[in-house]
Amino acid sequence: MTGSDSKHGSGTAPDGLPLVVLAAGIGNRYGGLKQLESVGPAGETLLEYSIFDALRAGFDRIVLVIRPETENEFRTSLGSRLADRVGVSYVYQELTDLPDGASLPSRRSKPWGTGHAVLAAEPAIGGPFAVINADDFYGRDAFRVLAEFMRSDRPGSIPTFALAGFELGPTLSDVGPVSRGLCRANEAGWLERIVEVLELSKIGNGGRYTDAAGAEHAVPSDALVSMNMWGFTPLVFADLRSRFQSFLGDRATALDSRREFLIPDVVQGMIADERARVRVLRHHGRWCGITFPEDRSQAREFIADLVGKSEYPPRLWD
Repeated sequence: MTGSDSKHGSGTAPDGLPLVVLAAGIGNRYGGLKQLESVGPAGETLLEYSIFDALRAGFDRIVLVIRPETENEFRTSLGSRLADRVGVSYVYQELTDLPDGASLPSRRSKPWGTGHAVLAAEPAIGGPFAVINADDFYGRDAFRVLAEFMRSDRPGSIPTFALAGFELGPTLSDVGPVSRGLCRANEAGWLERIVEVLELSKIGNGGRYTDAAGAEHAVPSDALVSMNMWGFTPLVFADLRSRFQSFLGDRATALDSRREFLIPDVVQGMIADERARVRVLRHHGRWCGITFPEDRSQAREFIADLVGKSEYPPRLWD
């Protein structure tokens, strides 16, 4: 399950403040390994900018969740750049990594989803940890507030997690529909509801989607969304395991070979069952990401603008 420069497949995982990076996606809409797409002036990826920001915020270890067949590409490109700067573990998300008694459906080829990816990282985790997507840029301030939250005391009878929230408008693509976690938070800043919308299209400055019943919904540009930037404790793993077991036993999963086990669904279930509460973190981070090939040029312009403003060095790792 785990391939690592410092093996975490057995024994006690190290302490510190790890950043779990979800990098096992296939990228069907992009047509390739977008996680390693060059966007910076020296060939840097969006993920490298996230890691750069995470290190500045105090994160001290990277756990890359990947598919086994992509490990060489990650080690050759990303791993070689980071070798002298931060410890990197390579953890495999595999279709065959299933609970005892479960079998792989014959038609299944798509990864099981972000919830399964986080569960795959469990052997490398010993304490609080953050989660991000490999193909998203979140901004320095988002990492700062998340690291501060994770280093703080969080007393209470149930686990307290965190979500770095973003406004919907800047996260939509001009090219086609995207998946977003639509959120509702109360006035005190606690997440009340999160639902993953798989086909959210840009309409004006906001978005629109059609629900399972065929009804259309408009979403304003300032609506709160999740971009999979989370702060968890290891207590999340028990729910991930039990809920993944239920997901596999659901008839809808058996009928749909592309159905995914997603972080928002797990978190929503834990909130509803009062097994966790989630603080929505406000920040000044700016998001950028790559979903379609056409997004690549926009991402390069975005990074070039930040480099031009001296927010990042022209060569990230010099």
